[in-house]
Amino acid sequence: MVMKAGFLDKLIERIRRIQPEEVQNYLTRLANEKGFLERIFDALQEGVIVTDTQGKIQFLNGAAAQLFGVEDPENKVGQPIDDILRGLSWSSLRSSESTVSRDIEVFYPQHRFLNFYVAPLFLDKPVSGSSTVIQDLVAFAVILRDITEDRRSTERTIETEKLSALTMLAAGVAHEIGNPLNSLNIHLQLIERKLRRVPQATREAIEKDLTVAKAEIQRLDSIIHQFLRAIRPSTPAFQLHQLNELIEESLAFLRPEIQDRDILVELDLDGRLPLVEVDRDQIKQAFYNIIKNAFQAMKSGGILYVRSWQDDTYVSVSFSDTGGGISHQDMSKLFLPYFTTKSSGSGLGLLIVRRIVREHGGEIEIESNEGKGARVSIHLPHGDKRTRLLQDRPEEVITNQ
Repeated sequence: MVMKAGFLDKLIERIRRIQPEEVQNYLTRLANEKGFLERIFDALQEGVIVTDTQGKIQFLNGAAAQLFGVEDPENKVGQPIDDILRGLSWSSLRSSESTVSRDIEVFYPQHRFLNFYVAPLFLDKPVSGSSTVIQDLVAFAVILRDITEDRRSTERTIETEKLSALTMLAAGVAHEIGNPLNSLNIHLQLIERKLRRVPQATREAIEKDLTVAKAEIQRLDSIIHQFLRAIRPSTPAFQLHQLNELIEESLAFLRPEIQDRDILVELDLDGRLPLVEVDRDQIKQAFYNIIKNAFQAMKSGGILYVRSWQDDTYVSVSFSDTGGGISHQDMSKLFLPYFTTKSSGSGLGLLIVRRIVREHGGEIEIESNEGKGARVSIHLPHGDKRTRLLQDRPEEVITNQ
């Protein structure tokens, strides 16, 4: 494709013929054209950075500044690009011979995944005393594309497949355990019948052991059924409930453990919460898992702060603990099957919580300040909120002037 020569091209062609009195006029036109190009780049949603051959920033558009949390882009001009690529080496992200495309993870100002595309920029340079023209490297162009949603969509698909495989495995294991338990229960009943012909003193001693054995079999059977009910995808039985009541019931159920661990529970519950359509047992199961995680993070003597509130769309509850928090490395692994930071954990607790919350059309949010604690928030829709009008973003508002 042949492009029409622009003002700058024409200026270069006639630069030797420019008269001194014309310089100011040309400089004004150059400034206008530069401003016009900058406005075009600032209108792009993709981030654009131009550096010199040493990696010093020559231009930074608005989208790139937003992606890296740069408040004053002009102050970054002339500074090394490493100043905004904290934790990454610029030399590993570019090549003087070809384009480079890498995906990077950014934690500030928001947790995002970016595609980092770097292309070297060349100008034709004539060799002195020869008709040969060589390619001279003059700069690097960096194009940044936010791929957070694409990546998370892929991760959700993978997690769904993993959870499906996990459910099949759990069902198979439960079946294999359930058969021997049924057999043991039948044989214990047969032993009870035969004991009727045994002397009373001997019978009483054995019956005590049989009672303990039967109780343990029933307990194992109950654990298996609870586990399957928690992990198997199931359609929630929705009914209107007051969320504060479910919070208080969950805490009451765990009160012996709260007292045993010497944990202080502070409640800040909004008494004006509307009723929400939830599956009572499933939501309480989610609360149990979150609270028990908080207990294990604090060990003993900590504070569990429980708060509920509402907005136009959601009724929300948060559980904040004073434990050790979660590291940056572990935050991205929290919903992986079997991942746990506890020596005796199953790695299924938060996975089950997220599955329950999603089936209720809600959202789960986890925040952590490593060394100071973590907060898990659940947001559940209230009312008939199946659709909602999104607010216009400022950059999408068009005004006629």
